[in-house]
Amino acid sequence: MRTGQALPLRDDLAGREPYGSPQLDVPVRLNVNENPYPPSAALVRAIAAAVAGAAAGLNRYPDRDAAGLRDDLARYLGHGLTGEQVWAANGSNEIIQQLLQAFGGAGRTALGFEPSYSMHPEIAQNTGTRWVPAARDAGDDGFGLDPGRAAAVVGEQQPDVVFLASPNNPTGTALPLAVIEAVCAAAPGMVVVDEAYAEFARDRSRSALDLLPRYERLVVTRTMSKAFALAGARVGYLAAAPAVVRALQIVRLPYHLSAITQAVARVALRHAGELLATVSDLRLERDALVGWLRGRGLAAADSDANFVLFGTFADRHAVWQGLLDRGVLIREVGPPGWLRVTVGTAAEMSAFRAALNDVLAGA
Repeated sequence: MRTGQALPLRDDLAGREPYGSPQLDVPVRLNVNENPYPPSAALVRAIAAAVAGAAAGLNRYPDRDAAGLRDDLARYLGHGLTGEQVWAANGSNEIIQQLLQAFGGAGRTALGFEPSYSMHPEIAQNTGTRWVPAARDAGDDGFGLDPGRAAAVVGEQQPDVVFLASPNNPTGTALPLAVIEAVCAAAPGMVVVDEAYAEFARDRSRSALDLLPRYERLVVTRTMSKAFALAGARVGYLAAAPAVVRALQIVRLPYHLSAITQAVARVALRHAGELLATVSDLRLERDALVGWLRGRGLAAADSDANFVLFGTFADRHAVWQGLLDRGVLIREVGPPGWLRVTVGTAAEMSAFRAALNDVLAGA
């Protein structure tokens, strides 16, 4: 091959950069919505034992359908779900990718209400699915979604896949079930409700899982990266009708979920009580942070997640850089003028407050 010859990259990928937030070695990292509490020593030992057991059989392929893990996830979710209604993959992003491979693709469209999770349009484009952005409501904060208007947009656009996020990233706002019901009634295709932050919601009884028996084309996605503090294991999953799961088995790669990953996830589910015990602390810290930001004269969106969107700044990058210069990394994301900070430990939030006070005083 001649040197200097351009690669035959797809036209729609030309000029694009890989997705990802900055990975910087700083004292306080509050930019990717991780749970800041690591597993206990006892849980580390339990995970290590499970991994050792799985390692003894690494010469063999894993259970390609992860049946045991799916049964465990169904028991965790409740709502009368069975393993046939649950599917698992390498993080919820792979779940989204498989959904778009099965129900999107060339000649099909996916719609989402922005601002929302940036990987939805990213994965849509990667799978050749046309992305249709729709605006959120222009209320007090501009982050709401009216059921009637949402249904009207879906009815007009007729997308093959609709994405809703509740709680929504990066705003942190949760959707009333009435919005999801209205969209399901209007949608001609699949409706995907991304509930990655569901365990952090103030009203945890309000889940799209309640609606699954009524809507056969509804999908609810979850992750173990956030509340379960298992970001490094890469485990995402969904709940849907068994027919949806069978459709994803057509497009999934063989043995896509390693034996090690399955073993780690199952141990984590057996220790769910311990892992989720930190969630209440993070919710309290989040609510205190919202109050503190508003007390400083800043806007802060009501959050049902483990992060807070705040602003507004004439030059948000300068604020972001000022915090970074003081050893605190947050995320420059969301509508113009806004920034997002992950809720960390009490010590990390104290460092964030001190750094932001310093930046604002300098400004």
